[in-house]
Amino acid sequence: MDALFIGHNYTDVTFTTDYIPTGDEKHVGDDYAFGVGGNAVVAAFTCAKFGLEPGLITQVADDRLGDVFLQRAAKYGIRIYPRTVQKSSLSLILPNNKDKRAILRCRDTEYLTKPHQVRLKNVQAVHVDGHMPKVALDVLKKAREKGILTSLDGGAVRPQIEEILEYIDVAVLSEDFAAQMKFTEDEMFDYLAQKGVKIAAITYGSKGVSVMENGNRYRVSAVPVALEKIVDTTGAGDVFHGSYIFSYIEHPNRSWQGHFKFARCASALCIQKLGAEPGIPTLEEVEELYKQTQQDD
Repeated sequence: MDALFIGHNYTDVTFTTDYIPTGDEKHVGDDYAFGVGGNAVVAAFTCAKFGLEPGLITQVADDRLGDVFLQRAAKYGIRIYPRTVQKSSLSLILPNNKDKRAILRCRDTEYLTKPHQVRLKNVQAVHVDGHMPKVALDVLKKAREKGILTSLDGGAVRPQIEEILEYIDVAVLSEDFAAQMKFTEDEMFDYLAQKGVKIAAITYGSKGVSVMENGNRYRVSAVPVALEKIVDTTGAGDVFHGSYIFSYIEHPNRSWQGHFKFARCASALCIQKLGAEPGIPTLEEVEELYKQTQQDD
């Protein structure tokens, strides 16, 4: 196992439509995608598609959607450490205005079993998204003791996030996270530095990523994608996280700026397809775009 991910999984059903019916109406959509969703989950699937062997602590139900999830994970070669729940989680996603999407979710977080004790032998990175905070904290503390890189997808402020941040090396936060904390960008970076975070980043979608690395500030621009090519932004951030974890493990001599530049290429390709998991590009596609953007830079 190269990397361990901890997060909540969903079955994503993504529709494209020019009209959303209300009341007693019916409407035929344009297209749909079906796949696995969830922040750290899609990041794990990204690493697996690129050729790593990740492990994933996540919830699993004994139902049809649970079976589908386990089948998808097996296809990707992901080792699942399940926490049993009664019902699988489901997301209905409706992309709109190209760079936005509406999401309706049902989820079960009433865990019926205790988490597995996972050995971190050969693990080079642990990535969490704030779900299962008690489990995440236990694993992060062990990872810190062993000198394993720890990473956070800060898409939103979740329970125990302040304690989790004390064990994080790389924190990549959404613009919404900083807003929920009521911090300016400078205040957010100062706060993360006080927590001991070495690499802090705030993502701004098409406006790129602002990074603070060991006290040094820089910006990584997004790869330009023509508006008519954007299909669905769902999963772009999750693919970004999985991609920099992959780059860190596979290219240890590459700078963090390089890891983020590699990851931005994966995100740019992801948004040109429908669905989070279906939108994960191939490693060859990402490497080709990475080379092109390096020449442009």
